[in-house]
Amino acid sequence: MTDALTQLMTERDWLMADGATGTTLFNMGLTSGDAPELWNVNKPENIHALYKGAVDAGSDIFLTNSFGGNASRLKLHDAQSRVRELNRAAAEIGREVADTAGRKVVVAGSIGPTGDIMEPMGSLTFDSAVEMFHEQAEGLKEGGADVLWVETISAPEEYKAAARAAELAGMPWCGTMSFDTAGRTMMGVTSADLAKMVETLSLPPLAFGANCGVGAADLLRTVLGFAAQGSERPIIAKGNAGIPQYVDGHIHYDGTPELMADYAVLARDCGATIIGGCCGTTPDHLRAMHEALETRPRSGTRPTLEQIAAALGGFSSASDGTGDDGATPARRSRRRRG
Repeated sequence: MTDALTQLMTERDWLMADGATGTTLFNMGLTSGDAPELWNVNKPENIHALYKGAVDAGSDIFLTNSFGGNASRLKLHDAQSRVRELNRAAAEIGREVADTAGRKVVVAGSIGPTGDIMEPMGSLTFDSAVEMFHEQAEGLKEGGADVLWVETISAPEEYKAAARAAELAGMPWCGTMSFDTAGRTMMGVTSADLAKMVETLSLPPLAFGANCGVGAADLLRTVLGFAAQGSERPIIAKGNAGIPQYVDGHIHYDGTPELMADYAVLARDCGATIIGGCCGTTPDHLRAMHEALETRPRSGTRPTLEQIAAALGGFSSASDGTGDDGATPARRSRRRRG
């Protein structure tokens, strides 16, 4: 039986994912230090509104409120015994929203990093990571998630552990890493490394790519790196809405809906099939992105680094991490957008 995401990808040449979970929940009253996953049972109406906001803005895929729903992260809130319950609730709310959307919408069970450092640099073993991710995956599966969505991973071993957990749960999955350190992940993985690694897994992801990181321009440079490897596997681009700034005691992302609309079309031209936003991306941004993807034609050619920088602002580093720097505008100036 074909999974829901694969079916959608055969029908469409691009899909739109959702935006920011944390930004939206903070706007609803979540406070720093709280576990968002507890809202799945304590404030389910807010999580319903989170999901529905993305769907109403045009998203074909939305991620469940379960990013930190593993035992290691939940232990910080004395909720490590509630992994299955909280993940199941996250997916159940998502299933309700998707099933009443009036069109095909994919519920993607979000699985974020454990927060621990893996061996040999840290104490987390591969088997322990698999166990934690598997527990989370089973809860998401029970709640009705269509696909698992591994995101914001830095270490290759942790990515592989999540892949193994998906395999044990019998679930299709997607997986993104965060390339936030001069074009590499914090643990040194490059775009070329990830494109090659996914093909070595016994259960490869349906799609792979990048999320979060520094800004939309940097993320698209990484997407170009994936495309350069010649992989036929669908690529995911889920970039932040600009750059974070501290304004009046709050973190604010400076990317406007107009800028994110430009980003979405550029992401598609760079080779991404699944395009969404990450930190700072609100339903207003998503609506602008969806309209741009629907109405603007493909360019027919990959955008250059100069074209990306002109549209979205310069890059945070001169290198994309692969050693092939090219002519990379590194100045972080951005033209002002309405």
